[in-house]
Amino acid sequence: MLDDHLYTSLSAVEIADLVNSGKITAGEVVDTALAVSAERDGALRAFTDLWADTARAAATEIDAAVARGLPMPLAGVPIAVKASEGARSVQNKRLIAAGCVPIGATSVPRAGTGWQTYGATDRGPTLNPLNPAWSPGGSSAGSAAAVAAGLVPLATGSDGAGSVRIPAAWCGIIGFKPTNGLLPARDRAGLNSPGVLTRTPADAIAYFRAVAPTHHPASAAGTPRVAWTSTLGYAETDPEIAVTARRALHRIARAGLCDLVDRPVALRDPGPAWTAVRAGAPDEDTEALVRHNARVLRDAFEEADLLATPTTPHPPHGHDGPGPRMSVALTWAFNLSGHPAITLPAGRTPNGEPVGLQLIARHHADVMLLQSVEGWHRTR
Repeated sequence: MLDDHLYTSLSAVEIADLVNSGKITAGEVVDTALAVSAERDGALRAFTDLWADTARAAATEIDAAVARGLPMPLAGVPIAVKASEGARSVQNKRLIAAGCVPIGATSVPRAGTGWQTYGATDRGPTLNPLNPAWSPGGSSAGSAAAVAAGLVPLATGSDGAGSVRIPAAWCGIIGFKPTNGLLPARDRAGLNSPGVLTRTPADAIAYFRAVAPTHHPASAAGTPRVAWTSTLGYAETDPEIAVTARRALHRIARAGLCDLVDRPVALRDPGPAWTAVRAGAPDEDTEALVRHNARVLRDAFEEADLLATPTTPHPPHGHDGPGPRMSVALTWAFNLSGHPAITLPAGRTPNGEPVGLQLIARHHADVMLLQSVEGWHRTR
């Protein structure tokens, strides 16, 4: 097996390079991933099930393929799979075809609560690796916790209102939701997009190359123009959250990696429309709100290449829930509109709470979004 410390420090791209070059085997990587997860997940509760036998069998097949001179873009990369999705979803089948090895299912919320920013297992709630008193967010709770704790370098999730981006922000990692429709939706309404949680932008790019359709627009040349809004015109964002996220954006601008543009973005609260669309009961008011927000976003993207917001309006809540706060206030607008969005770690509040910086791009500008943030991540 690999050294535990080395394994937990490696990205998915680095693991695949080592396996393809013959420096380590997929079997060694998977054995280490299973051992680390078995040892550390008892307290964390990220996984609901570990698939040791099937994972080792898959690793053996990958090693045989590499030995035959058939490298794979993500050869031997252990991944965690959101339990509500399973290993046979479209994105997970494509990741497996690229060489990934699912090692287990991760926690999601139990049915029966109005809030979904937590994870449940038969051993108790999933804990946040940054602070066990905090919820990890959700609904891709276990996937975020597993990546943040180093159990796996990459985990799949799904995002219907922020369910990839919120736990990524609260666990201090990266969460990416592609343009809606690039992958089959996880719900009838088309709001719930597959997505990924990683520790590096390069791994998010590798994910997208593996799962996205073959043809997608190339990235735009030049420095991206970014418009900042802390509220999107309606959210009640805590001042310390807004300040922390904005400082992160300004660091990126000072490094010459983006140009800030003064372009207000004031949407209408998407909550009523999102709820109606999710229920399959949109009415004239729903359609009017969707059209209004689409027009505002279309106009904003005439002057900016990316929009930037905090990922959530408030810090992680405890395991008793968010109370009346809407954790999805700044994310679900882009499930309704379908734009690609990603969250990056932005830093901590004065109280030490993690803050995410959310970036949103035009429809089908996923590559530009991912390539832009690859350089930004180094400015933290």
